Amino acid sequence: MMRIGVVTFPGTLDDRDAARAVRLAGGEPIPLWHADADLRAVDAVVLPGGFSYGDYLRAGAISRFAPVMGSIIAAANGGLPVLGICNGFQILCEAHLLPGSMIKNDQLTFVCREQVLSVENADTAWTRDYTAGQKITVPLKNQDGQFVADEHTLDELEGEGRVVVRYQGWNPNGSRRDIAGITNAAGNVVGLMPHPEHAVEVGYGPDGVQGPRTGTDGLKFFTSVLHSLVG
Repeated sequence: MMRIGVVTFPGTLDDRDAARAVRLAGGEPIPLWHADADLRAVDAVVLPGGFSYGDYLRAGAISRFAPVMGSIIAAANGGLPVLGICNGFQILCEAHLLPGSMIKNDQLTFVCREQVLSVENADTAWTRDYTAGQKITVPLKNQDGQFVADEHTLDELEGEGRVVVRYQGWNPNGSRRDIAGITNAAGNVVGLMPHPEHAVEVGYGPDGVQGPRTGTDGLKFFTSVLHSLVG
């Protein structure tokens, strides 16, 4: 069984949800502590959502220097699959594993809603079980969710196919070019603001085609990495 590390920082909220998503996908969730540099021989890592270190300074800025991140940065540069969700995406940007920055939502309010996304890149370690152009619905909840970058970086992301998911119907936070998630050039590091771990189990996710709370569109993020690891 593939071992998927789930990191907990002070202020992390969604580590148990991420661990459950890994388990439902068929993997073994391995808890990783922010102050411990040992990755415990995991096969992939999830940086879950929350407000690590209270989002002091700015979201993810302190977490980037946690001992566990030194190991994750080195391993990610060596090919380890890493998924950053919401605060995890912010941390990946702060760690320069992904380009750009996350700032306050353009309306300066916390947003919580079911969000439709378009899967733009189905070739990453975390999206291979989707199809390009597929529309999915997962919860979104953030305050510092506006993705920004200079025009050169945005053009590079678009030109290299590194936009992973894009907001559909409504841009909830002002992110440039409706970008909801991106990948690194190698496709092993992915960050996104919406929360796929909250759409993995009937009865607890968004509304779906089968009725209220039946949406499980987020589960394939977690099955994708397991399939990527086994080839």
